[in-house]
Amino acid sequence: MLLLALAAAGYWQWPKLKTLLPSGNGTPQGTAKGGKGRRGAGGGTSEVVAVRATKANIKVFVTGLGAVTPIYTVTVNSRVTGQLMKVLFKEGQIVHQGDLLLEIDPRPYEVQLEQAEGQLIHDQALLKNANLDLDRYKTLMKQDAIPQQQLDTQVALVTQYEGTIRTDQSQIDSAKLNLVYCHITSPITGLVGLRLVDPGNIVQSTSANGLVVITQLDPISVIFTTAEDQLPPILQRLHAGQELMVEAWDRENKKKLAEGKLETVDNQIDPTTGTLKLRAVFANGEGTLYPSQFVNARLLVQQKQNITLLPNSGIQRNSQGTYVWLVKPDQTVTVRPITVGTTEGDVSEVAAGLEPGDAVVTVGVDRLEEGGKVNVQIPGENPTAGKRGGGKPGEGRPHKRGAEPAS
Repeated sequence: MLLLALAAAGYWQWPKLKTLLPSGNGTPQGTAKGGKGRRGAGGGTSEVVAVRATKANIKVFVTGLGAVTPIYTVTVNSRVTGQLMKVLFKEGQIVHQGDLLLEIDPRPYEVQLEQAEGQLIHDQALLKNANLDLDRYKTLMKQDAIPQQQLDTQVALVTQYEGTIRTDQSQIDSAKLNLVYCHITSPITGLVGLRLVDPGNIVQSTSANGLVVITQLDPISVIFTTAEDQLPPILQRLHAGQELMVEAWDRENKKKLAEGKLETVDNQIDPTTGTLKLRAVFANGEGTLYPSQFVNARLLVQQKQNITLLPNSGIQRNSQGTYVWLVKPDQTVTVRPITVGTTEGDVSEVAAGLEPGDAVVTVGVDRLEEGGKVNVQIPGENPTAGKRGGGKPGEGRPHKRGAEPAS
């Protein structure tokens, strides 16, 4: 009975099992050769996305890691000794050259000025009296009433008082200058840092700590390094009087912060690293560059004209070199070795191996094999044109609906 039951079950399931058994060509009997295979639908045709190589210009940059460095940084010190009375700036404020920042007690220097002015009046009176005596002695000398020595002594006394007058005047000027120094102004236009001394403290003219630091922000510079083998083309253009543009990008190289120009190069190469320092200057009115900020500097040294460009997404690499999957006019693909030149952003120069207009696969390369059929889609182009071939743009495109061919 058991054998009869198994035989009946096998009889009813045989048509289904037969479709799963391998045929003579090694494929399931229920799947035709032209049906759905491992490539998907469409008779073994792979769905891919491609782009076309274009003819355009590309910029050649020399890149280097740099740091934002102010052109001027000033530590403001007091040139007189005294008590700090007022702080007239706010920390983090932009100040302009000549703005009043701090005030030191001027009263001691006002007293010095009065003393010097009083001494000048005293010595001027002595000089006036000495001149009167000199005039008398000259008259008496003509009458032979006094000896020559007495006249010479009076002449020397007058000269002595004249020197004293000059000394007194210098004391007055010094006191006035100290009064000016009691009012400390900004020597440059820039950003004020945190104050280093609070009001009420006695500041010394000999102190090295300073009262506040001012940093110029606009313009500002970036100091970056470049390898010594990249120096010749840079110097060649500088000596020719050309302005070299420099771009400052953020640390991740995703956002351009500012554009400036190369100002100068250092006078020697660092022998330990084989690099040279360069300074670029940037307008920084919006404050996008901040002192000591790390940036990526890109120095433009050349612009190549009318070359073949290809998006980096279409370039493949292996141990043998660089290649692309080229879409042929018969909608098959082939491996094409290429030579890559300059890379700028997301595009690269193709120095050899491609022509402008060639279609290159960017999406779906993992499903391709040499000579395989593809159904290609090229963004921005008519799908029908893509199906008719992978040649130059515009080949095989139908007329627009409603347009009549030219007679």
